[in-house]
Amino acid sequence: MNDAAHTGLRYPWPEPPAEGEACEVAPGVLWLRLPLPMALDHVNVYALDEGDGWTVVDTGVKSRRAVALWERLLAGPLQGRPVKRVVLTHHHPDHIGMAGWLMERFDAELVATRTAWLMARMLILDVEERPTPQALAFWRAAGMDAETFARRKDERPFNFADICAPLPVGYTRLREGDAFAAAGRTWDVRVGNGHAPEHLTLWSRDDGLVIAGDQIIASISPNIGVYPTEPEADPLAGWLDSCARFRALARSDHVVLSGHKLPFTGLALRMRQLIDNHHGALARLMERLGEPRTAAECFPPLFKRRIDQGTYGLALVEAVAHLNHLHQAGRIERSARADGAWLWRRRE
Repeated sequence: MNDAAHTGLRYPWPEPPAEGEACEVAPGVLWLRLPLPMALDHVNVYALDEGDGWTVVDTGVKSRRAVALWERLLAGPLQGRPVKRVVLTHHHPDHIGMAGWLMERFDAELVATRTAWLMARMLILDVEERPTPQALAFWRAAGMDAETFARRKDERPFNFADICAPLPVGYTRLREGDAFAAAGRTWDVRVGNGHAPEHLTLWSRDDGLVIAGDQIIASISPNIGVYPTEPEADPLAGWLDSCARFRALARSDHVVLSGHKLPFTGLALRMRQLIDNHHGALARLMERLGEPRTAAECFPPLFKRRIDQGTYGLALVEAVAHLNHLHQAGRIERSARADGAWLWRRRE
């Protein structure tokens, strides 16, 4: 058995860098932290020293505060040297929001997987003033409660463009198995799925660093969701497969640099925890589905905590993801209620 399987999680740096400052986690690798205007109130960004400039991994959201903070970081920890490359781990706005700003500012190269770049550019360009018919149908099918539905159907939905700078055309693609050179190291490209399609992770051959984005986080499980863009998707299958592949790669000397929370060691244990977390949720969900339930009625066994309006949307898409996974595995069945909601039930 891999020796890391017996190692608990440890946190080499118990406190994050202060706003506008940096922590050197390895020679030539800086950890920066940027604020987010949401419950998860921060994102981690990494700057890789290229001598005459920097490769930056992820960027935070775009706002007046973020622009001012980036100016502080560029003049301070980044020593006035230019950003030469911007690497995106995945397409979510807290990771791509300032990418276009940095590209315009420094004529920086953008590096990403193909799906991450396509999703990022598409969603930044796709500005909606009201929810689409497809979104309304998805919410009905998920059994969104009537009060929430009535409010959201007439609200302007969140748009990536609200907190993301425009993304110029053109990028450099990374794919599974590629080698990427940065900060005097060669990084193996490993691509995960589940939280986001074609999620990039970088594994240093020269030391134990793993830049993981949101694919691997120490103390929270990344959201695994289904959206109106692909309502029959099964991202949980991709998530579990990715966790198994990454667990097989884990070594006891790996230091995981995640998109949120603290860097940590104990990668094999964490991958097992992430797998077990969802298997446990699926088992509890199967018990709940002795009677027909909508996705919205499946929150208690999945989350074991109160879901408020701030977390309702993420909970709903994650509930659908778990139900789709069980349905496509043939373990549950569904039927349409008169109002369009799917009722899910365990196969007997």
